[in-house]
Amino acid sequence: MRIERVDFVSVPTRDRPRAIAWYRDVLGLPVSADTRGEVEAQGLTLCFWVPEEQGENFVPNENGIAFRVADVEATVEEARAAGSEVIGIEDTGVCQMGFIKDPDGNVVILHRRYAPQ
Repeated sequence: MRIERVDFVSVPTRDRPRAIAWYRDVLGLPVSADTRGEVEAQGLTLCFWVPEEQGENFVPNENGIAFRVADVEATVEEARAAGSEVIGIEDTGVCQMGFIKDPDGNVVILHRRYAPQ
């Protein structure tokens, strides 16, 4: 088996247009030119699905999706100013991570590695 790359990650939501707007307006991710209802990050598509439309229970992703940013603290403050819930910032000794939540309670990690891999 040879995996070439990650193509997409599914993000649970209760309101697809609201989710798309948040990822577009707060995180600055462009809406996909190819597929309606998705946004693009470099090398990764986020697709939004409404579990309840398929008879599934909605459960937010509490593990998080990590996005690399240039300045974790500044980006967390931008998200806070846009009305996002901020969980906090952590320094692991290898990287700095800011934790925020999207409108559905999915954790988003704003990440910057500063130590060599």
